[in-house]
Amino acid sequence: MRVHPEDPSSWLFDLSDLTGADDAAPGTDLHVARQAVHWARTYLSAPHPELGRPGLVCPFVPRSLDTSLFFPTVRRGADLTPADIEAAVLRYREWFLRLEPREGRDAQYKSILILFPDLRPEDYARLIDAPQDRLKPVFVAEGLMVGQFHGLPPANPGLWNPDFRPLKSPVPMLVIRHMVPSDLPFLTDARPLVESYLSRFGEKLSVKQQELITRLHPGLLEQR
Repeated sequence: MRVHPEDPSSWLFDLSDLTGADDAAPGTDLHVARQAVHWARTYLSAPHPELGRPGLVCPFVPRSLDTSLFFPTVRRGADLTPADIEAAVLRYREWFLRLEPREGRDAQYKSILILFPDLRPEDYARLIDAPQDRLKPVFVAEGLMVGQFHGLPPANPGLWNPDFRPLKSPVPMLVIRHMVPSDLPFLTDARPLVESYLSRFGEKLSVKQQELITRLHPGLLEQR
């Protein structure tokens, strides 16, 4: 386990903390973190019949797991406020930027999963979706992503099948990681977010990505 150097209330599990016999009592931090890792291995790291394309739901995740750069943490409380959630995410964002590796090929696979197991489903929109939406511009401007996952699931569609909702998870969470080319579908709700995306990946757009940008933000590609 890693503890934030200036804030002992902020901590991260290493994957090595989660190995061994699955004897953690249900509901404990260890059990919740193991749930998240199991979900990442069996859902995000696997194909899905509704995805609309070959390959894994999230091709980024297996490498993050294989390099042990996949860091879950658990934040308790059923009565957290949006301000509590946002403050926690920003604290972990600051730590994320300091965590090694900060350079090199593997740095892009670093991920922090902030799990909120005590939240009620009726609060997911207010405490997961809304904070993620408010924080996203701050993250994207720095080449980072803050992603939301929960069991309803979030309304964000997939790129290849707009009827597929890929962001479902057994535990509500907000995830911090570096932006990758496949993130475009999660950024198209605001033109500045697409512009930030294009500043990093605009030279390698697929035909499908170009079509999506042109449909939702006419003229943006022509202005570059």
